[in-house]
Amino acid sequence: MVVWQFIQDQILGMKWLNALIGKGLSAVGLDIAGRMGGSIQFFLYDVIKITVLLCVLIFVISYIQSYFPPERSKRILGRFHGLGANVVSALLGTVTPFCSCSSIPLFIGFTSAGLPVGVTFSFLISSPMVDLGSLVLLMSIFGAKVAVLYVIVGLVIAVIGGAIIERLHMERYVEQFILSASSVDLESPDLTRRERVIYAKEQMQGTFRKVFPYILIGVGIGAVIHNWIPESWIETVLGSGNPLGVVLATLVGVPMYADIFGTIPVAEALLTKGAQLGTVLSFMMAVTTLSLPSLILLRKAVKPKLLGLFIGICVVGIILVGYLFNGLQIFLV
Repeated sequence: MVVWQFIQDQILGMKWLNALIGKGLSAVGLDIAGRMGGSIQFFLYDVIKITVLLCVLIFVISYIQSYFPPERSKRILGRFHGLGANVVSALLGTVTPFCSCSSIPLFIGFTSAGLPVGVTFSFLISSPMVDLGSLVLLMSIFGAKVAVLYVIVGLVIAVIGGAIIERLHMERYVEQFILSASSVDLESPDLTRRERVIYAKEQMQGTFRKVFPYILIGVGIGAVIHNWIPESWIETVLGSGNPLGVVLATLVGVPMYADIFGTIPVAEALLTKGAQLGTVLSFMMAVTTLSLPSLILLRKAVKPKLLGLFIGICVVGIILVGYLFNGLQIFLV
């Protein structure tokens, strides 16, 4: 237990870094207990911590992902049927792209290849919501119990959502050009270890360039919430006194565009200011799973009825998860 607490606090949470930054800012005359000094400390600490974790995670996950190119993933999914296929598809989503927009091209490719639409939707839900990066980052902020339960309920939403779509036979609401697209099943060449390292490095660099602006924005918003917005305001809107806080957080999060790396600093600041855990996680899930740009892209591939069902399943699932975590908060935090 002591060893795990050290890993969570000092390796994943990097609390030593926060203390070091605080000492450095105090040495140059900034009052880190004040609003401005506290904001600068929060900003520097979270940007550096999330950037380090981001680069390490993307490199490791991309290396793993090099063993699962689209052709191989399609063959793996094709071996399973029924609910088992939804489970495997949701699990596969944990080692694929980090944001909803990046997941949609793979979703289209899987659907064009003839995989059941419910199976591909399980992948589409889980990919941005519960990737391995979210597990490690959540552990660094909220602890292992919250992180593991978050991933489990996210996978449950993905499996149930895909199963519902499959049971309702929604294939007819996929655009025809997707269903009639020819699938080229090419064997991916075996990569050497050095080639996999190069691939992982390139993926890390590309994702970092794309994600870093959202990290800056997310941490900036988090710093403002953490040091400038009165705690009473957050408690009134998102605290236990507002039974509709989860619904409000979910609806506010839907049109935004960010990934897990940009939303966690905001979630961390909201929780510190008195927002309930489930309310904060609902906001985070909504932002990462149902961003407006991803819904616009998805509309190109599916008809409005299927798009509406997808949004409805995700929104209801996210809200239920929010209330679940609020009810369990006393045992988790």
